[in-house]
Parts: sequence; structure tokens; C-alpha cells
Amino acid sequence: MVQKIFRAVWFLSMVVMLASLLYVYAGLPEEVIVQDDPTGAVVLSRDVFFYIVMLAGCLVNLLVYLTGKLMAHDTIFRTWFYGCIITLNIFIIIALFFVSVYNSAEKFDYERISFIIYGSVGLIVVWALALPVMKIFGRKKD
Repeated sequence: MVQKIFRAVWFLSMVVMLASLLYVYAGLPEEVIVQDDPTGAVVLSRDVFFYIVMLAGCLVNLLVYLTGKLMAHDTIFRTWFYGCIITLNIFIIIALFFVSVYNSAEKFDYERISFIIYGSVGLIVVWALALPVMKIFGRKKD
């Protein structure tokens, strides 16, 4: 039951990630600043940025199908893996909107959203550490 709920949430996060990518792509300038350092900026064209993020999102979400085939017998791991991919999709969504805000012409205080970016990374770390706990409690129920 829990695995079915996680599968539905994973599918929803994948659709939201795709919608976010299309929304952000529509508002990006022709030259997208991906990284800005004092020594120089990493600039990509809008199309290259779109295809890189699309490829990364497809590869991350394709892992769900590969894991489902390879680990068909281990429902605890598959449930955990759905959650892991959900957290990665959330991180990609937040990163997309951060790149969009950074490349907009508006002045924005980036310190105000730093907790969201760090929180999404923290969510990935917490979920990665949750696998042993799920394995321990999953075995006690059997």
C-alpha cells in the first residue's frame, strides 16, 4: 500500500518537474547563467540548458524502472527508492526556479531562499539515511 502511494507521488513529482521545466524554459533569456564566479560565468544557451535538464530528469526517473526490474523482490528498497527519486525531483524543481530567478532582470535577495535550497539537499540526505531504518522496521513487521 505504501509503495503504491509513493509510486503515485513519484509520478506526480515527475509531471510537476516536467511542467516546471517548460514553465522556466519559456521565461529564460537566450543566454542562461548557470554559475557566476568572480573569475567568470558559465553561460549556456537556453536550448542547451533545457536539453541538459531534460536528459538529467529522464535519466533520474528512468532509474525507477530499472530498479523495479532489478529489485522486484525487495519492496522495502523499492519503496525507499521511489522516495529518493521524489526528493531528487523536488531538488531539480527548486534548482530550476532558482536559475529562473537568478536570470531574471529583477533584483532579488538570494539569502531569503537559501534555506529552501539547503532544505532540499537536506531532504535528500535525510532520505538517504532512512534506508537502514526502513530495513530494520520492515523486518520486524515480517
